[in-house]
Amino acid sequence: MTSTKIIIKYALLIILLIGGFFFLCKLLGLEENPYLRFLNLLFVIIGIRQAIKTSIFKNKETNYATNLGIGIQTSAIAVVVSIIGVALYVHFINPEFLAVMNSSFLIGGDLSLSEIVITLLIEGMASSVIGAFIIMQFYKNHDKENLNE
Repeated sequence: MTSTKIIIKYALLIILLIGGFFFLCKLLGLEENPYLRFLNLLFVIIGIRQAIKTSIFKNKETNYATNLGIGIQTSAIAVVVSIIGVALYVHFINPEFLAVMNSSFLIGGDLSLSEIVITLLIEGMASSVIGAFIIMQFYKNHDKENLNE
């Protein structure tokens, strides 16, 4: 499996997990609970882990920088697409959700949609890089000798 396929596959997994969770919260009336946004980080970590693990075990890739890059790219693509989804949701489907986001302690303030998008982008990219580094700490000393079997 090529690195590009790994990145796309697990970016889509992250997008589906985040989007599915958002709509589940919406169905349950929990979309206004800002604490549930922390679970998005869990979904990003799951996707990063799976991408790096696939790169190591299926591609036999043991280079730290390559696997770190796969993790960052996977989560960065997922974050960007998810933010586009949020922006489209607020702009076309539910403009009142902007007020919900502004009342959240995580955003806080009277921000426009574009300012919230920038905030989410910074937050998402930071979690992408940090998440990839955290996962790579587990795999950096992984038993490389057994990968050649």
